[in-house]
Amino acid sequence: MTASSHDAAFPVARPRRLRRGAALRRLVAETRVLPENLVLPVFVKEGIDAPVPISSMPGQVQHTRDSLRKAAAEAAAAGVGGLMVFGIPAHKDERGSAADDPEGIVQAALRDLSSEVGDDLVVMADLCLCEYTSHGHCGPLETGGHVDNDLTLERYASIAAAQAEAGAAVVAPSGMMDGQVAAIRAGLDGAGFPQVPILAYAAKYASSFYGPFREAAEGAPQFGDRSGYQQDPANVRESLREVALDVAEGADMVMVKPGLAYLDVVAKVAEISPVPVSAYQVSGEYAMIEAAAERGWIDREKAILETLTSYRRAGAEQILTYWATEAARLLR
Repeated sequence: MTASSHDAAFPVARPRRLRRGAALRRLVAETRVLPENLVLPVFVKEGIDAPVPISSMPGQVQHTRDSLRKAAAEAAAAGVGGLMVFGIPAHKDERGSAADDPEGIVQAALRDLSSEVGDDLVVMADLCLCEYTSHGHCGPLETGGHVDNDLTLERYASIAAAQAEAGAAVVAPSGMMDGQVAAIRAGLDGAGFPQVPILAYAAKYASSFYGPFREAAEGAPQFGDRSGYQQDPANVRESLREVALDVAEGADMVMVKPGLAYLDVVAKVAEISPVPVSAYQVSGEYAMIEAAAERGWIDREKAILETLTSYRRAGAEQILTYWATEAARLLR
């Protein structure tokens, strides 16, 4: 492109020429969202015999194993790229024992999904303890009620091995513990799973947009909050440092969470990351759009696709979104 092409002025320069009609706009679009860019987060709950609606996330449910298999098949048929599985056990304790129980709900679901849809999409497992501990924090506690970072690493390594054994194609640690990626890599390699990639929640903020997720995953802290290990929303250099540390420890992919209020972070991470970058369109974003659309304040489908486009425009190569199956159909 020559300098003179930038120098043209009206009436020679008429940018609207390329906006005349939907077909022409599609032809010259700079950013495209494809179904395979999308990952569907799903919740599977032990001890229920029918899906349980999530009141703060209309259209979403806590699945049974059977209903999860059906949802996974629908996602695969729509061309969705992957699933992210969250488990909700019937029993919780201080150390989150159900998280690495070979017969636990998430391991059972992973076996189902890997055998039924594992050739059609990527079955991922969220790796954390907040859904499994009786106190709702992301690891065992030390005296004083703070999460014991290094003891948590031991738990994460064990959970990663259990998830890989059950068929997880990717494990995704979301606890924001220091050293978690290195510990999980060692745990996977030691258990005979050197081929299983790690998608690290490298920049996970202590966000107010997680509210509906707490209902969905039944993992709200019973005291305090998670600001002692999740990031301060005011910081971005910290995110770049976290990404660099995770990549150095062996992360195969990195994630920014949430996405919409942190698109500047997504863009900065995408600029410097040597590995693929994901972003999570979290429950609060979903709930806001659904609530506004229900009141007739916005066009729901256009808002869904516009926000997904913004993620891709910022540099996210994979987008975790509760609309993944629906959006994939719209994009087709």
